[in-house]
Amino acid sequence: MTTVLLIVVPLLTGLLSFFIKEERSAKAWALLSAVVTLAISLITLFQHGSSVSFDASWLPMLSSRFSVSLDGMGKMLTLLTAVSFPVIFASTYNNKYKSPNAFYGFMLLTQAGLMGVFCATDLLLFYFFWELALIPAYFLCSKWGGEKRIAVTFKFFIYTFLGSLLMLVGILYVNFKTPGHSFAISALQNLSLTTGEENFVFWLFFIAFAIKMPVFPFHTWQPDTYEQSPTAVTMVLSGVMVKMGVFGVVRWLLPMFPNASVRMADVIMIMAVVGMIYTSLIAIRQDDMKRLIAYSSIAHIGLMAASLFTGSAVGIQGVLFQMFAHGVNIIGLWIVVDVIEQQTGTRKLSELGGLAQKAPTLAILFVVMAFANIALPLTNSFVGEFLMFNSVFQRSVILGGVAGISIILAAVYTLWMVQKIFYGELTGKQNYEINVPVNTQLMLGVLVAVVLIFGVFPQPMLNLTNDTVTKISAQIK
Repeated sequence: MTTVLLIVVPLLTGLLSFFIKEERSAKAWALLSAVVTLAISLITLFQHGSSVSFDASWLPMLSSRFSVSLDGMGKMLTLLTAVSFPVIFASTYNNKYKSPNAFYGFMLLTQAGLMGVFCATDLLLFYFFWELALIPAYFLCSKWGGEKRIAVTFKFFIYTFLGSLLMLVGILYVNFKTPGHSFAISALQNLSLTTGEENFVFWLFFIAFAIKMPVFPFHTWQPDTYEQSPTAVTMVLSGVMVKMGVFGVVRWLLPMFPNASVRMADVIMIMAVVGMIYTSLIAIRQDDMKRLIAYSSIAHIGLMAASLFTGSAVGIQGVLFQMFAHGVNIIGLWIVVDVIEQQTGTRKLSELGGLAQKAPTLAILFVVMAFANIALPLTNSFVGEFLMFNSVFQRSVILGGVAGISIILAAVYTLWMVQKIFYGELTGKQNYEINVPVNTQLMLGVLVAVVLIFGVFPQPMLNLTNDTVTKISAQIK
């Protein structure tokens, strides 16, 4: 029943948020809801079997059931979602939004959709929550975004709508081919398809997931959307929502189409590695902090995509670990970006410099998050990236070598960003005070602690996802 509460609590509180007119009350209500959801998520970590499963009639005429359950991967991603929202709400608590009740209502509805995606074990239910997570995101981007928000949100809509449409066609096709026309995950993992059919449906699902991750060349919506969205929304999009695509590949694509996954592995790995180098080179050229971090995120997701198709248990383990690590690290970077933009009125690297003299604590916290972004040893990302690069090298030395170049490029653009923002000489444009709110420093401190704890002691997270890794790797061999 706790699994259902992970969905119901943000769903109901999100709907009720629209009726709260006072700004302070709306913020407090959203934060309280997020904390309650986090408490429920922590409880699920210690539950097993039927305690984290729920099954009830939903759409009997379509043979679809409201079936939700949590394995290790589901617990890890619901925990990431549950941790992210209170951190986001608390770190941006002082930000002002027009119609704050609607803003926080849509944010909580997005959380409910994300929780449903990570819990669903019925394919049609998974699709329902997939859309529930995306629809509030459209409103958040289009109403509270930047000057170009309408055009950017339209592009975001077109991409995600196309992906959703392709996935829906694939869902209907596999349902037609399933005995009893069931949407249950157990039935769909025993599909009887010809080689041509499997290849065709594989690409329908993969493109939908690749757009969401995003993977080159389906990535062009992402930098614009991250740039124009409010930073709190960008944190959700990059910290949690991109994991929907990676999760979809692990939960549904690989088990349903194991043979096609092997056949298409080289093509997808080449796409992913090319995307890693391409987006890393573009990141070096960026002057806007949001766009730089956006391209950096695409490069990191590219490594995850490449690792998933190595067919290696080590690679899948690295991806699962890195999903959590990347979510923590990217949200930490966005918090600093939000502070700088709120305090200085700019995100341009060319207009910043020497901020360490104004805010030394912020500089220290940001440097730690930057080191995590480049997977420095003793940070959480080192563990995941080491496992992923190992799997890629085992599959192809050439692809592994090319992918390894991205490590150097990541260090270049990340350390350059740190140097441009916090070090160097203050100029006339920096004649302002940087007052980092205590709540923001506290949330950054929490994220830094997570970075260091899992960098030094990753075993609890590896143990949590080990059952999923064992099951998936057995299914695709």
